[in-house]
Amino acid sequence: MKVKKAHLFLIVFLTVAALLIAYAFTFGKNKNGAPGKGGKPGKSGSWGAFGNTEFSVVTKVVEPETLHGYIVANGEIESQNSVSVYPNVSGKIISTQVMLGSSVKRGDVIAYVDPSQPGEYYKQSPVHAPIAGSVISTPAKNGTTVSPNTEITRIGDINNLQIVADIPERYVSFLKPGLKALVSVQAYPEEQFAATVKRVSPVVDAASRTKQIILTFDERDSKINAGMFSQIILYTKDYSGAVTVPKSALVTNEDKYFAYVLQGDSTVEKREVSLGEEVDGTVQIISGLKQGERVVVQGQTSLSQGAKVKDITGAAEELNAKYGDKK
Repeated sequence: MKVKKAHLFLIVFLTVAALLIAYAFTFGKNKNGAPGKGGKPGKSGSWGAFGNTEFSVVTKVVEPETLHGYIVANGEIESQNSVSVYPNVSGKIISTQVMLGSSVKRGDVIAYVDPSQPGEYYKQSPVHAPIAGSVISTPAKNGTTVSPNTEITRIGDINNLQIVADIPERYVSFLKPGLKALVSVQAYPEEQFAATVKRVSPVVDAASRTKQIILTFDERDSKINAGMFSQIILYTKDYSGAVTVPKSALVTNEDKYFAYVLQGDSTVEKREVSLGEEVDGTVQIISGLKQGERVVVQGQTSLSQGAKVKDITGAAEELNAKYGDKK
C-alpha cells in the first residue's frame, strides 16, 4: 500500500511540473522579444510582423494585342498537275524504262508489257507518257501482271506543288480560300514555308468526318519535294480590340477570375476580370483592366487585397536575358 501511494505522489508531481514549464514557455517574456504573450517582435520579425511583409512580384503592362487563332493539321505534298499512266493491254511488265524522279516528255516509253499468253508469240506493247513531267510514284516492277485499269506510275509537274490536308468537321466554319498557313517538313524542322488555302472541298467526308483543303506555296523552294509529309499551322481568325494577359497571371475563386493590379503606393488591388478569347495561354480581358495598367504576372498566388509588394520585373528580365537561353 505504501508503494502505491509513492507512485501516485510521483505521477502528480511530474504532471504539475510539466504544466508549470508549459505555462512559463507560453506566457513568458524575454528581452529579445521571443514569441511569448505580450512580447515585442524582435528584429527578425514574429507573428505580428506579417502585415508589414513585402512580397516580391514580377509585373507586366497590359496592352491591346491581336491574337491569331489557328489549328494544326497534317498534310501530303504532291504535284498540282499529275496524270496516272495505264497500259493499253493486259499482260506482264517485261521492262521498265524510268525510275522515281525521272524526267519524261510526252510520248516517251514508260514500260513494255507482254500481252501474249503461254504458247503464243512473244510481243512487246509499249506504254507511253501521256504528258511531260517527272515520275512522281514508284513504277510497277518487272513481272507485275497489269490490265488497262492498273496504274503503272504517275507523272506530274514537280515545279508546282500543293498540300492536301483533311480538317476535322468541328473546324469547318473557319475554312475558306485565302487563309494563310505555315508549313513545316521533317527534313527541315527549323524552317517554315508560307502557304495559302486555294480550294476547300464542298462536302464533308462521311467516313472520316473531315473536309479536304488544298494549299499552294507562296514561293517555290527547291527544299520542298513531292511526296513529303508536312505539318500545317492554319490561321483561322484574328481576335483584337482588347488588352491581354497571360492566363497564368490570374487567380480564380468560385469560377471567377481576378488580377492583381499594382498601385502607386506599391500595394496591389485585387480586381475581378471578364475573359475573352484565349490563344496559347494568352487571354483577352474584356472588362476589369485598362491599357497601361501594370498587372502582377508572377508571385500573385501569395497576395491578397492591399498587400505590399516589391516589383522585381527589371531584375527578372535581366536574369532571363542572361541565362534564359542557356540549358
